[in-house]
Amino acid sequence: MIPLPFAANEFYAVLGLGASGLSAARALLASGAKVAAWDDSSAKRDAALGAGIPVANLVDLDFNPLKALVLSPGIPSSFPTPHPVTVKAKAANIPIVCDVELLVRGQAASRFLGVTGTNGKSTVTALLGHILHQSGLSTEIGGNLGPAALGLNELGANGSYVIELSSYQLELMQTRGLTAGVLLNVTPDHLDRHGGMDGYIAAKKRLFGLIKNAGTAVIGLDDEPCRVIAAELQAEGRLKVIGISANRTVGGGVYALGGRLVDDTAGRAERVLSLEDAIALPGVHNAQNAAAAFAAARAFGLDPDRIAQAIASYPGLAHRQERVAMVSGIQFVNDSKATNGDATSKALACYDSIYWIAGGLAKEGGIVGLDPFWPRIRHAYLIGKAADDFAVTLKGYVATTMSGTLEAATRAAFAQARADGAKDPVVLLSPACASFDQFANFEARGDAFKSLVTTIARETQREGVSA
Repeated sequence: MIPLPFAANEFYAVLGLGASGLSAARALLASGAKVAAWDDSSAKRDAALGAGIPVANLVDLDFNPLKALVLSPGIPSSFPTPHPVTVKAKAANIPIVCDVELLVRGQAASRFLGVTGTNGKSTVTALLGHILHQSGLSTEIGGNLGPAALGLNELGANGSYVIELSSYQLELMQTRGLTAGVLLNVTPDHLDRHGGMDGYIAAKKRLFGLIKNAGTAVIGLDDEPCRVIAAELQAEGRLKVIGISANRTVGGGVYALGGRLVDDTAGRAERVLSLEDAIALPGVHNAQNAAAAFAAARAFGLDPDRIAQAIASYPGLAHRQERVAMVSGIQFVNDSKATNGDATSKALACYDSIYWIAGGLAKEGGIVGLDPFWPRIRHAYLIGKAADDFAVTLKGYVATTMSGTLEAATRAAFAQARADGAKDPVVLLSPACASFDQFANFEARGDAFKSLVTTIARETQREGVSA
């Protein structure tokens, strides 16, 4: 747990009692703060009370003595409809912050590296954590990935925190306490929460206002919004800007070229890593991820050879093109984290004979725009609420089966792949959808897929024995 000495004898309200809210309330109480907490779920309120956290309806609370409202990032404060407590806080000029903001304040002597982007931020966060660990640095990773921020270990002056930051969290941060920040890419996502694309871009851009003067900004140059932001940062001159790319030469940056990672940060365009050696990072999008991690690690002063070795040894992250098993020559890949079309496009680009499991709760745009990948897909198995709409998009281009459930889709995909005898077949779960129509979250969906694959592997083994 992170100590928050600045909070002693102050009064904080906490709204939202999921993992981050509970962790924040505990850290504040342990630091000597007065706390009033609330969640609209009675079950979560009861759990908080059982954990010794004071609960009070914040709508009825006197906000005058409050130091701040600590808001769980999933609760809207502006769009599409602000929570009544956030409306009350704004009217009373009470700061609205998140747990990561408290972490940065509480560990001001530590180094912080923030990672954001529409896609790839979890991979880069985990990859950077791996690189720093392999380099012998005391490191914690968390935020939007893994443990809640205030549940991390205290590291002090010799420690480094690698924090994944969502657009929701960025909107709730104020302190200029980051040593470096990474913005990978910006494509349409969460537009309802930000009032449109302009609001979403503005939320992502907030990352760079949180970096200390003369700190480092690592930014992808493979999409127009990021290129505009990079040019603005260069013109401002407050930060050192390092461009990265998966498909173009970047003077003074880090980029992928001819299957190799090139480091030009010192102006020498040195080839530092064959991307074929990074087996847990397939595809063009992961070339960008590797470039981002390399550039950020160099900004931390790490040796380039050690960084390259760590990238090559990175084991991968669950639910992000996770290779689950090879059964009867068929590779099963769990890409449950792909909750929008852009994320799924990255996986579709990596394989040539795909038996694609897709569907769930569709986001804006669905799978429109993925048509360049249709020739790679031998059959699509559609599940969840989006199945009917996806079938319309695929009609005439890709053979489809309305599977309905993940189990039906997985079994049908395996059976068809075995029957076809295609070269290097892949059963790919890359849904291009949120999971909430059938699963609690994308992790639960991915775990269910992995469990199914284990069952199928056992059944197939038994078939072989009985034959």
